[in-house]
Amino acid sequence: MTTTFRLKTRSAALCRTALGAVLGLGLAGAVAFQPAQAFAQAVEAAPAPAVAEARVVPRAEGAGPALWVVSDADSTIYLFGTVHVLRPTTAWGSPRVDAAFDSADQIWFEISNPDDQAAIVPLIQQHGMSPDRPLSSLLTAEEMTALNAAAAAAGMPAGQIDIFRPWFAGLALSMAPLIKAGYDPQSGVELVLKARAEAAGKPIQGLETIDKQVGILAGMPEADQLAFLRSLLESWEDATVELDRMVGAWASGDVATLEAVAIDEMQSDSPELYEALLVRRNTDWANQIETMLEGSGTVFIAVGAAHLAGDDSVQEILGDRGVTVSRE
Repeated sequence: MTTTFRLKTRSAALCRTALGAVLGLGLAGAVAFQPAQAFAQAVEAAPAPAVAEARVVPRAEGAGPALWVVSDADSTIYLFGTVHVLRPTTAWGSPRVDAAFDSADQIWFEISNPDDQAAIVPLIQQHGMSPDRPLSSLLTAEEMTALNAAAAAAGMPAGQIDIFRPWFAGLALSMAPLIKAGYDPQSGVELVLKARAEAAGKPIQGLETIDKQVGILAGMPEADQLAFLRSLLESWEDATVELDRMVGAWASGDVATLEAVAIDEMQSDSPELYEALLVRRNTDWANQIETMLEGSGTVFIAVGAAHLAGDDSVQEILGDRGVTVSRE
């Protein structure tokens, strides 16, 4: 095995770890709405998001993305894994998913307002910026060269990213090559479904708030934030290829491949990130789902696909508690 091959393999693994975060955090789509450099500038107020127009999604070949159902005598809860940014041409439409969505009395997402810049910008300014502890004081000269090159490729003015905290620099850079490659937050599953729910007058709720999602990353130890950023710097150029692979697995309902390329890498390479982004949140969501089962009606829950794959998925946690979850 050549050194070049080993480096490429390692880079791809790091990239999958970083992109696993994209599939596991609704905040990623919110960040993608606005170029990262805009967050470094003071704003008095961001405009309220426009109501998105419900769009027709290209039909997937075969059964399409995976769908699960949890039910008891008077409750039905659907679990649907999403990708927060997609190309507009991605074919993921499914009659099964449409029927489940249409039957629901309530629609739940990770966060109820993923397109609300008025909410996200002040949080990023408060928790994503650190002028008194710039990245140049935390990274080596070689790493700063790589950071500035990635920032320039993402269209950020020279030196501006230096005031970002490591977690936000990593998240912003993870999105930049994807947007350039045609991935669009407006085509992300949540916003498509949110527009449908609004058009149908369905109540929309969130399992978390944007504040909490920012806190997940902002609250990580600085060493873990830097590890996340470094993984992005080593694998930045591979992001589009790797996400294409993940999206292909998701759109075809291939949960095993999605687990292998997104979940397993994060679990082995970044256990702290895995615990913070997936395990603790999946446990909390399982608690909320059990509470929903105590009521009645039909609920459709759409969360990042990373939460519905692997041994620590929402379904596995529910199953370990004796709750029956079946794949539709």
